[in-house]
Amino acid sequence: MSQTRSPRRVGTGTPVPSTLTLLEASERLRVHYMTAYRYVRTGRLAASKRDGEWVVHRADVDRLVSRGASTAPGRGHTAHPRRVPELVDRLVAGDEPGAWSVVQSVLGGGATPAELYMQVLVPALRLIGQRWEGGGISVADEHCATTVMFRLVGRAGPLFRRPGRSRGIVVLGAPAGELHAMPTALAADLLRGSGFVVIDLGANVPTESFVDCVQRLPRVVAVGIAVTTSERGAEAGRLVAALRTAGLAMPIMVGGSGIDEHTARSLGADGWAGGAPQLLDLLERRPARAAS
Repeated sequence: MSQTRSPRRVGTGTPVPSTLTLLEASERLRVHYMTAYRYVRTGRLAASKRDGEWVVHRADVDRLVSRGASTAPGRGHTAHPRRVPELVDRLVAGDEPGAWSVVQSVLGGGATPAELYMQVLVPALRLIGQRWEGGGISVADEHCATTVMFRLVGRAGPLFRRPGRSRGIVVLGAPAGELHAMPTALAADLLRGSGFVVIDLGANVPTESFVDCVQRLPRVVAVGIAVTTSERGAEAGRLVAALRTAGLAMPIMVGGSGIDEHTARSLGADGWAGGAPQLLDLLERRPARAAS
């Protein structure tokens, strides 16, 4: 691909560059930058790097526009629910290549990275939990599936990278005794896709370590604490109290499948989220109480 922006002329005589940056291409396609980047990653849009920046041919972008690639995310595409059982089978079998092929198929079918997470990965995790609770799979099967899922999230995570200025730091983690790290891993990517820098501490974080991390970071705009079992509610409350005692006044959100809004509020949380979309909505709507 040519590395020069050779101009062509329109009727007025004004030169028009024959190449576009990927950001310009996304605007022309009327899609999110990450969707345009996915087109490049999946071979749908040819691109090359110039001075560290992706550039594409205007003609290639125009061809995508004519084929309807500028359809808004999710429109004209299925939600891919039929792929969930297939993905679960691959996860339980420990088949990472097979599971990744499902992910690629979903993305290639027009799903955004966020739709992949919320319409395929999260339902797959829910189905795995249901099968385990019903005795359909063993603890070993569940652990195997979760391990492969972490690998998928690690590979899909870069699709959420977004150029531009950071909207601040969000610290996510689970309190001491909470052994599930997947909820914060998924939420972290969704928040990154919306412009936040996310520090994901994962599962079973000692209270002192959690507080110390938040204290050391500049411009923390919110803290998110994940709870998947009701038994961990008290520990989440101790963490909220410790953050306040340390003089940290940014919004603290507590959420997850193991806690309801009333309980979260009673623990001193500023807000409750049942999942990543609700957490993002809280961050979008709620003005920062204070900065770290």
